[in-house]
Amino acid sequence: MTKNKRQPNILFIMSDDHASHAMSCYGSRINKTPQLDRIANEGILFDNCFCTNSICSPSRAAILTGKYNHLNGVRSIEDELDGRQMTFPKLLQEGGYQTAMIGKWHLGHGGNADPTGFDYWSVVPGQGEYNDPHFYEMGELKQFEGYATDLITDFSMDWMDKRDKDRPFLLMCHHKAPHRPWVPAAKYATLYEDVDIPEPETFYDDYSTRSRAAVEAKMRIDSHMNDKIDLKGSPPAGLSPLEAKQWRYQRYIKDYLRCIASIDESVGRLLDYLEEDGIAEDTIVIYTSDQGFFLGDHGWYDKRFMYEESLRMPFIVRYPREIRAGSRTDAMTLNIDFPATFLDYAGIAVPEEMQGSSLRPIWEGAGTPGNWRTSMYYRYWMHLDEHHNVYSHYGIRTDRYKLIYYYGEALGTSGSIEESRPPEWELFDLELDPYELNNVYRHEEYADIVKALKQELRSLQLAVQDEPVEEI
Repeated sequence: MTKNKRQPNILFIMSDDHASHAMSCYGSRINKTPQLDRIANEGILFDNCFCTNSICSPSRAAILTGKYNHLNGVRSIEDELDGRQMTFPKLLQEGGYQTAMIGKWHLGHGGNADPTGFDYWSVVPGQGEYNDPHFYEMGELKQFEGYATDLITDFSMDWMDKRDKDRPFLLMCHHKAPHRPWVPAAKYATLYEDVDIPEPETFYDDYSTRSRAAVEAKMRIDSHMNDKIDLKGSPPAGLSPLEAKQWRYQRYIKDYLRCIASIDESVGRLLDYLEEDGIAEDTIVIYTSDQGFFLGDHGWYDKRFMYEESLRMPFIVRYPREIRAGSRTDAMTLNIDFPATFLDYAGIAVPEEMQGSSLRPIWEGAGTPGNWRTSMYYRYWMHLDEHHNVYSHYGIRTDRYKLIYYYGEALGTSGSIEESRPPEWELFDLELDPYELNNVYRHEEYADIVKALKQELRSLQLAVQDEPVEEI
């Protein structure tokens, strides 16, 4: 393939909470996504793309800054991004790109928290609304009639229509969907009505070998969903607890998938626009989500944990000038790699403060460079948050093993760990236990592996400049 020496356009489409196992290009058992599959079939699919903190605002901050959350300042959904720090849109803008941010921002509003580095921005307040949503358009609050996914797509296409066609562009089209409470568009309201969606393999997980963190998390489909808001109704009278759980799953997953149907349609509209405008060959198209999501896996909804369904992000890319159609890679990729990749293609130097690596060598040949990472570091900070009661934790994932440390929360300045919830470790052998049902941390045959992983975990913390919590 001929290398493109011009700066490519970048269309960066991101949804919220779209798990890769709800995309047919990733082998979904529960839905079809033909428009998303176009990107994968005509480009490259990443099987091992992971977030460094599975929660909305922190993942978005990591993507913008190319830095872990302890450095960019957004550790939780309560933190705002200080827009005075360096981001890849700022660098692209300085390098001659037209830049726009449309859709979900979720990094604060007003002052230094407003989007920076964009010539134009129109973003929903907080999580946003599905129907007749409000947008902050260049700081002015406006309301629009319609469905959020359709409107974000309309606004994105309108901005591309008005762009300077002699200059490259970055367009960040970021959907609110399929975030909770999963309100579908009217035209998809009855999709899947007459079918039963298959339950995941771990739907009846009893957490018998796992930490207290798994047992005490408040994200169970059978007991923690809001019937009125999440399920739009209560289970019929007379159902057994098991039948009620199954009923709730069907109500939840069908609305979730209906929201994704609108996203898939939106992606098709954008791809068609690029082709009709004659710029498909010159445009990098990315589709991803800010993190994964539990689709009944382990009996849960939501994310936050370092378990695979939450940790893993979908990541598919099309760029006909450099990416061979139908490519696939298992290279370990992180959300902090995105900025370095975009800057690489734009011919702009990557600042030393950014901690990710350009994915361009992988895109070009679908191979993994010899010095590529073989392990990744994860940290979730929101200890016993009011929403889902998940313990703070950090850990390491390699190609085969995952070691997680639920360290509790340091209290005050003493450095002590909360006594009522002592630290716990989990180790999973992903080759033998891909669904992470069997914690083998205390199994004697894994003792040497545990020791080696703890050493590598410490090395990763040093490399990314994070402070460990000492084991007690």
